[in-house]
Amino acid sequence: MDWIQPAERLRSLPPYVFARLDELKTRARQQGLDLIDLGMGNPDGFAPRPVIDAAIAAFEVASYHGYPPFEGTAHFRQAITQWYHRRYGVSLDPDGEALPLLGSKEGLTHLALAYINPGDVVLVPSPAYPAHFRGPAIAGAQIYHLHLKAEQDWLIDLNAIPVEVARKAKILYFNYPSNPTAATAPRQFFEDIVAFAHEYHILLVHDLCYAELAFDGYQPTSLLEIPGAKEIGVEFHTLSKTYNMAGWRVGFVVGNRHIIQGLRTLKTNLDYGLFAVLQTAAETALNLPDSYLESVCDRYRSRRDFLIEGFAQLGWQVPKTKATMYLWVPCPPGIGSTDFALKLLQETGVVVTPGNAFGEGGEGFVRVSLIADCDRLGEALDRMKKAHIHF
Repeated sequence: MDWIQPAERLRSLPPYVFARLDELKTRARQQGLDLIDLGMGNPDGFAPRPVIDAAIAAFEVASYHGYPPFEGTAHFRQAITQWYHRRYGVSLDPDGEALPLLGSKEGLTHLALAYINPGDVVLVPSPAYPAHFRGPAIAGAQIYHLHLKAEQDWLIDLNAIPVEVARKAKILYFNYPSNPTAATAPRQFFEDIVAFAHEYHILLVHDLCYAELAFDGYQPTSLLEIPGAKEIGVEFHTLSKTYNMAGWRVGFVVGNRHIIQGLRTLKTNLDYGLFAVLQTAAETALNLPDSYLESVCDRYRSRRDFLIEGFAQLGWQVPKTKATMYLWVPCPPGIGSTDFALKLLQETGVVVTPGNAFGEGGEGFVRVSLIADCDRLGEALDRMKKAHIHF
């Protein structure tokens, strides 16, 4: 059946690294290795008990078992906009400026299909969350990579974008706090990027996936806090990280109603929306008291501090992050990202993600997820020490 070939858009995509990691992890487990998996951003533990209870109760509501409204239930959209006002002081209309998604990855990718024509120029940081460049690639975009640098704190250098490129660009994807680098951006950066987008008529797509996982008094900025942002931008969010709901596939997008309507129109042709039971549970999550968020941040902060101190004893000087559930760790001299990740897996059973999974700009680094308790992280450090793995 050699005559049955996939579309060029599929053939042009490189293998998804996390899928490849799953294959390697399965093989390692079959060989008897006790894996300490710090690869994917997959939070450990259960969703909050009130969220689980809300889902169980919602299963008893007969109407929730039918198709939900394409634009999401009114009560979930209201919960989203109320949450935004409470957290950021941003006022949004639940009838048009908020749309539930089947996880933010789905929305980010489908937005590309809704707005990118083949050949359109799209600006994407490198390194970046894969959906930020794979979605545009599937849509046939001409991707202009914005190479980020450690010496610039992994911030986009808007001044380095050639004027002729900026004039052609249609969309700019970005993400602060950042996956994978854990970088954060000051409010002034958001003001600058909004001004840049207005000057060159560029649609801004901001991924605020890690806004609630912030430490040491740091408060991330929402793009929509910036005057003029809603005129040219949208912001994506997910409940996967903050509320341990990665497998539930619940996210949403807020911002410019015309952009959101375009995404909604595409989605009405692709899916039937988010199961109403999950929307009810997600509404409960967004209404949890701040004490829950504080406990989540305390958990990740303690893991961050523990692992940074442990890495220091192995020769790594990893900067203390202000947000996210990741550490962005340089590879030892003379070894690339993929080889180092494989070496760790084979010699210690510790799984990390090679930085080049996030684009060429991630080469030379690995991403370590803080998804295990400190006892397990200590075991990972002990294994690395015994295997003489150090910087």
